[in-house]
Amino acid sequence: MKKTILITGGSRGIGAATAYLAAEKGYAVGINYLTNQAAAEKIVDSIRQQGGKAAAYAADVSSEPQVTDLFNALDRDFGPLHALVNNVGILEKQQRVEEMDASRLQRIFTTNVVSCFLCSKEAVLRMSTRHGGAGGAIVNVSSIAARTGSPGEYVDYAASKGAMDSLTLGLSKEVAGEGIRVNAVRPAFIYTDIHASGGEPNRVERVKETVPMKRGGQPEEVARAILWLLSDEASYSTGIFIDVTGGR
Repeated sequence: MKKTILITGGSRGIGAATAYLAAEKGYAVGINYLTNQAAAEKIVDSIRQQGGKAAAYAADVSSEPQVTDLFNALDRDFGPLHALVNNVGILEKQQRVEEMDASRLQRIFTTNVVSCFLCSKEAVLRMSTRHGGAGGAIVNVSSIAARTGSPGEYVDYAASKGAMDSLTLGLSKEVAGEGIRVNAVRPAFIYTDIHASGGEPNRVERVKETVPMKRGGQPEEVARAILWLLSDEASYSTGIFIDVTGGR
């Protein structure tokens, strides 16, 4: 029987790379997206053409009713859940803190933090031996910004990723005795289109010389860390963080 994985924000960037690699590893892949159905369906079609199982699910994962419906649909299509990747995340135009308003902060924290809690809740209800599950693993896609703070650019985004790190630590201890491992990756300077949302599509090119490895990273390099944390090779690892940052 194939293991089942759900990847939030799976239609682009790190999420898409993780979907492809998970399929190669033999997972049945659930790809969550918000608006870009064409991109999500393209990934699904590609996985199916290679003999894998995949399906795309539209849902705003910051909405509790939609999260419930998403997980119920995954149950129906693929059966028991084995792995969750909390990958969905947004940032907004580069600003200093004194320029930020409440509506921006609400968007950032609702999308980046509330979604992670809601999806983790549903995963625990399915995976935990306390609830009759067989165990599983959760990986949260944080950011090195949680450690650096992103001054002058995205302090709100950095703070949301700091909250994700706290969730990773707390939840990992809460469910460690119930068969669930919870870990995180903290990427930085990865070539994805999220930088365009911040108003600087070529940000990685600007900063890459400050990276010890003198280059930006590829989404696939983050995906490999995610799949390792989900695998049995990481069976004694929980509450840990892998920084995929080129040495920064």
